[in-house]
Amino acid sequence: MATGGGGERMRWSKLYSLSCLRPAVAEEEEARRRRQSSNLSGGGRLVWCNQPDKHRVKPHKYRSNYVSTTKYTLLTFLPKALFEQFRRVANLYFLFAAALSLTPLAPFAASSLIAPLVFVVGVSMLKEGVEDWRRFMQDEEVNKRKVAVHVGHGVFADKQWKRVCVGEVVKVTQDSFFPADLLLLSSSFPDGICYVETSNLDGETNLKVKRCVERTLELSEESDFATWSAQVHCEAPNPHLYTFVGNLDLDGSVVPLGPEQLLLRDSKLRNTHFVYGVVLASGHDTKVMQNAREAPSKRSRIERKMDKIIYFLFSVLLLISLLGSIVFGVMTQADMPRWWYLRPSDADVYFNPQRAQLAALLHLITALILYGYLIPISLYVSIEVVKVLQAMFINHDIAMYDDVTDTPAHARTSNLNEELGQVDTILSDKTGTLTCNVMEFRKCSIAGVSYGRGITEVERATAKRLGREQQLHEDAGSEEHDHRSSSSHGTSPGNFEMAHAAPFVKGFNFTDERVMDGNWLHQPHSSVIRTFFRILAVCHTVIPEESHETGDVSYQAESPDELAFVVAAREFGFQFYKRTQSTVLVREPSDTNGTTTLREYKLLNLLEFNSTRKRMSVIVTDDAGNTFLFSKGADSVMFDKLSKNGRQFEAATRSHLSEYAEAGLRTLILAYRKLDDAEYREWNAVFLKAKTTIGESREERLDAACDMIERDLVLVGATAVEDKLQKGVPECIDRLAQAGLKIWVLTGDKLETAINIGFACSLLRQGMKQILVTLDSGSTEQFGNKEASAKASKESISQQLANAQRQIDLETDDDAAFALIIDGKALAYALEDGLKDKLLRLAINCASVICCRVSPKQKALVTGLVKEGTGRTTLSIGDGANDVGMIQEADIGVGISGLEGMQAVMASDFSIAQFRFLERLLIVHGHWCYKRIAQMICYFFYKNITFGLTLFYYEAYTSFSGQTAYNDWYMSLFNVFFTSLPVIALGVFEQDVSARVCLMFPTLYQQGPRNLFFSWSRILGWMANGVYSSLVTFVFAAGLYRVAAFRRGGEVAELAILGASMYTCVVWTVNAQVALAISYFTWIQHLVIWGSIGLWYIFLLLYGAVDPRLSTTAYMVLRDGLGPAPVYWLTTALIPLACVLPYFLFTAFQRTFKPMDHHIIQEIRHLQRDFTDPGMWLRERSKAVERTSIGVSARVEARIRHMKKNKGRHHLFSPIRDTTTATTP
Repeated sequence: MATGGGGERMRWSKLYSLSCLRPAVAEEEEARRRRQSSNLSGGGRLVWCNQPDKHRVKPHKYRSNYVSTTKYTLLTFLPKALFEQFRRVANLYFLFAAALSLTPLAPFAASSLIAPLVFVVGVSMLKEGVEDWRRFMQDEEVNKRKVAVHVGHGVFADKQWKRVCVGEVVKVTQDSFFPADLLLLSSSFPDGICYVETSNLDGETNLKVKRCVERTLELSEESDFATWSAQVHCEAPNPHLYTFVGNLDLDGSVVPLGPEQLLLRDSKLRNTHFVYGVVLASGHDTKVMQNAREAPSKRSRIERKMDKIIYFLFSVLLLISLLGSIVFGVMTQADMPRWWYLRPSDADVYFNPQRAQLAALLHLITALILYGYLIPISLYVSIEVVKVLQAMFINHDIAMYDDVTDTPAHARTSNLNEELGQVDTILSDKTGTLTCNVMEFRKCSIAGVSYGRGITEVERATAKRLGREQQLHEDAGSEEHDHRSSSSHGTSPGNFEMAHAAPFVKGFNFTDERVMDGNWLHQPHSSVIRTFFRILAVCHTVIPEESHETGDVSYQAESPDELAFVVAAREFGFQFYKRTQSTVLVREPSDTNGTTTLREYKLLNLLEFNSTRKRMSVIVTDDAGNTFLFSKGADSVMFDKLSKNGRQFEAATRSHLSEYAEAGLRTLILAYRKLDDAEYREWNAVFLKAKTTIGESREERLDAACDMIERDLVLVGATAVEDKLQKGVPECIDRLAQAGLKIWVLTGDKLETAINIGFACSLLRQGMKQILVTLDSGSTEQFGNKEASAKASKESISQQLANAQRQIDLETDDDAAFALIIDGKALAYALEDGLKDKLLRLAINCASVICCRVSPKQKALVTGLVKEGTGRTTLSIGDGANDVGMIQEADIGVGISGLEGMQAVMASDFSIAQFRFLERLLIVHGHWCYKRIAQMICYFFYKNITFGLTLFYYEAYTSFSGQTAYNDWYMSLFNVFFTSLPVIALGVFEQDVSARVCLMFPTLYQQGPRNLFFSWSRILGWMANGVYSSLVTFVFAAGLYRVAAFRRGGEVAELAILGASMYTCVVWTVNAQVALAISYFTWIQHLVIWGSIGLWYIFLLLYGAVDPRLSTTAYMVLRDGLGPAPVYWLTTALIPLACVLPYFLFTAFQRTFKPMDHHIIQEIRHLQRDFTDPGMWLRERSKAVERTSIGVSARVEARIRHMKKNKGRHHLFSPIRDTTTATTP
C-alpha cells in the first residue's frame, strides 16, 4: 500500500465497520441500486467523463465553476445600487424636489438641493460598493485555488478552480478541498476508499468513508487516464446533500452510482494521499451552492421604522403646504387687488388675483420644496458615516481579538450595527461554533467505583457562579492539563510532579493514580476493571495505521467518541494494535504477572450503532476459545438489557451517571455477555438472513436480530467523555441568557450528541423536562405507499406537538423548565403550513430548543419561521458552508472564522473568531450601537423640525408669499457644518455605561429588544420638543425685533437681521440640546459642539465680507448689524435657554422619580457607591439579570432549589466535587 500510506494491501471496505452491514450477495445489492437509479428522469444530466470539450457547446454546456456571493456585478451595480438608495423614502422625495428646483417655482437655487442629494446618494453607493468589493475579493480567493486537472495524454496540470468544468478528471491531494461535486474514480488506497470530512456541509468533523465502484479501481496512475472515457447519467442539480442517483456507462456496461461515490464541493480529503474524480456538477450547480441563497439586502428595524417617520413627516409637510397654499389662494383673490404696491394689474401668474386657483397650486409646489427641511436628507449620510465609524470600533476591539488564530472581529457590513442591540433569539450551529468536536476521556465508573479527578468546564463555571472556586481548588488540588485545572485528592507531592510532567495526549484528559500505570491490578474487582478496558479496546470501528518510520500507531475513527475510547484503552495499557478483516489484535497486560502480551480476538459480528438502538456491540472469540458479546450504549436502553445477576453495580453506576451528566459529560454504559456456541450459531443464522434481506424491512429485521442477542448483559461500568467546548462557551451562554436572549441550537449531529452538548453548555440541565419530537420510520412503513406514509407521519408529528403543548399548559410549577428536542425527519413535516404555527408556539414556550439532524435548508427554514413568526430580531451564527442558509436568512448573520473554510464568514454580516466573543458583540457593542443610532435619529428629526418649522412660521407671518427667512447658504450649510459633527459624535462616542458595566448588568441589553429608545412615544416626544423650540424661537425673535428700534437711528430690524438672529438661536438651541442628551463627554464632544457654534460666527463674519452680489442678505450682517446690537446678544442668550428648559426639567424629574436602569447605574458610579457601599452595588447587580432557565446560573439556582426541597440532606457543592472517595460495593 505504498500509494495509500498503509502498511498492507487490505480491503478496508470489506470490514463490517465500513460496509455498514451491507448484504453479502452482490447481485441483490446491485439490484437494489438499479432500482434506485431507475428514479432518474428526463430532468437529469449527461456527463462525458474525460471529454470536457463536449461540455463547451449546447445541449451539454453546464454552468462554470465560478462562484459568487456578492450582491452586485459590474453591470448590475448602478441600477441595483440606485434602487437600494431610492427605496429610501427621503431620497425619493428629494429626487422629486431636485427635479422641481430646476423650474422657476423653486424658492432657492437648484444647486442647494441637487448637490446634497448627489453627495448623500454617492456616499451611500460608494460604501455599498466597497463592502461588496471585499466580498468579491474573498470569492476570488476561493475561485483562484488550484487543483490538478487532466489535460490529455495522461498529463495533469494545475488549474484554477473557476476554470474547472464538467467532465474533467481532477486529482485532489490530502487535506485539500474538493473543487466541485466529483464522482470518485479511485484513491491511493488499493480498495478505492477515501476519508472525507464534511464539516463545511453538515457541521460534522467525523470522517466519512467514500468508495469508488470496482470498475474504476484500476485507474490508480495518472497515465491510466490517457485513453479512458465513460458516460454518467445522473440526477439534475439539487440541494439534497445525502442523496445521489446515477449510472456509470463504461465499455457498454452500466454500473449504478449512489451517495457513497459522490465527493461534494467544500468537503475535505483526509487521511488519504490522493483521489481521482470526474466533475459532475460545478459552481452554483453543486449541492453546497444549491443550499446557498443569493445574498439578501438586509435593512435594520430602525431603518424600516425611519421610513414610517418620513411618511409621517411628509404628511405633515403636505398638510402645512396645502394649508398655506389655500390661505395664499384666498388672500391672493381677496386682498391682492387692495395691495396697490404689488401692482396687481401687472402681476404674473404666481400672484394673479384673476387666476388665484392656479397661483395657489403653484404655491403648493413651492411650499413642498421650501418646507423640505422637515425631512432630513443628510440623516442618511450621517447614519452611514456613524455606522462606518462604529464598525471600525468593532473591528479594532482588542477584547474580541483571538491571538491564537490572529483573527479580529470584523463588521462585514455596517448597515446592521443597531440590530445587534435588538436581538431576541440566537440560532447557533454546534460543531465548530459551540464545540471543537474534540472528545476527551475524563472519568469512568467501574464496578461501582468512580475514577478520574478532572474538573470539567461546566464544573468550573458552576463553581465560579457559586463563589466556590477556592473550595474547588482545595478539594481538587491543582493540575495543568491542556490548560485546565484538575483535582488530585490525596496525591503525594511526588505524584503531583509526575502529573504535571505527563505529556498531553489528545483525547485523554484523565488523572487517577489508582488505575494509571498498572495500579488497577491492585484494586478490588480488578477482573471487572480488566473487562472494562478490554471492551474499550475491542468494541469499536476504529482503523489503526502504523508509521513505517517511528512504529507508532495512529487511529482513524468515524467519530471522536470512538477515538477517545481507543486512546483511553491504550493509556490504561490495552493498546489496540492491528485489525484485519476478521481479527482485532490488542497489546494488553497478562492475567498473571502484568507483562504486556499480544492478544488476538476473532471478530465474528459487529452490531452497528443507530439512533433507534442507541448502542453498538461486537461478538468476538478470544484465544482461549471463549465467545463474548461486548456492548456499549446509552443508559436509557442498556439498563433494561441487564440480567438479574448483572445488576450488582447498578445503583452506584446510576449515581455516578447523574454526577457526570451534571458535570456536562457524555456517558455510555459498558456491559458484556458470555455466549455458548450453540446459542451463537442459532442466532448467527437469523442475523445473516436479516443482513441479506432486500427491501424496507431490512433495518427492522436487523434490529430485531440484534435484540435477540443483546440481552442478559452483565454491567461493567460507564464512561464519561467531554465534548470539548470552545473557550468560554458556558460563561457566554450564561451571560446571554441573563441578558434575556433565547438560544436555539441547529445541528446536523444525531440526537444523542445534540442532547449531550446541550448539557455540556448548560442549555439543558438535570430536572429540565425534555420534549422529544421524533419520527420513527418503522412506524410509518406499514402503510406501504409514500402518500399514506407521509400522511401518517404528519399526523404523528401533529399529535406529538399537541401533547407537548398540553403538557406545558397544564404545568403548575413556576420553576418548571421545558426543552424541545426535534430531529430533522420530524422537522420536515413540522415546517409544513399546517404544523409550523404549532411548532413555533411550542418552541416559544420552551426554555431551550435543539434541532438535530437538520439539513442546511432546514436550518434556513427554521430561522425564517422564528423571524417571521415572532416578528423579532433573529441572529444566526455558524462556521461552515452548511450554515450559510441560516446566516443569510436571519436578520443578522455571524460567521465564525474557523479553521475549516470561510464560506460562513463570506456570507455573514459580522465575523468573530470564537463564540465567546458574541457576548461582547451583542451586550456591549450592540447595546451601544442601538442607543446611539436611536438617539441620533430622534435628535436629527428634532433639530430639523426646529429649523424647518421656523420657515413655515415666517411664511405665515408674510402671508405665505414664498419668501424664505434665511439666506440660501444658511439653509444649505445647516446640516453640513453647523449641526452635523455634534450628531455624528453622539452616534459614535456616546456611552450610557462602560463596557465593563454592560457585562456586569446584562439586563440593560433588554432596552434594545423592548425598543425603549425608539418607540413612537419617544419619537413623538422629540418631535414635540422640536415644535416647541421652533415656536419659541420664532415668536420671541419676531416679537423682540418687531416692536423695538434695532439701530441707534431708530430703524427696525429688516429680513436679514431677523433671519440671522433666528438662525443663531436655532444653532445655539440644537447644539445645547445635544449637549444635554450626551451622557459621556470627551474632548471630542466639547470640540464639535462648541466648535460648531463658533464656526457659525466665523462663517457669518467671512461670508458677510464677500461681495454683496454673492452674499446677498448676509453682507456685513454680523459686523455692522448684529454685532453692535445688545438685543441680538440678549436674544441669543435667552431664547436657547427657554428652548432647552423643558427637556432639562423632564430629565431631572425622570432621574429623580422614575429612573431607568442606566440612570441608577450612572448615579451609583458617579457617587462611587460601588466602592463606598459594595453591598448596594451587589444588590443592584443581582437585580440586573433576566429570569432564565438556561445557563450555568440557572443550573446553580435549580440545584439550590433542589437542596432546599431536600432540606440540606446533600452538600450543595456535590455535583462538582471529586467522587473518588466512593467505596467498592
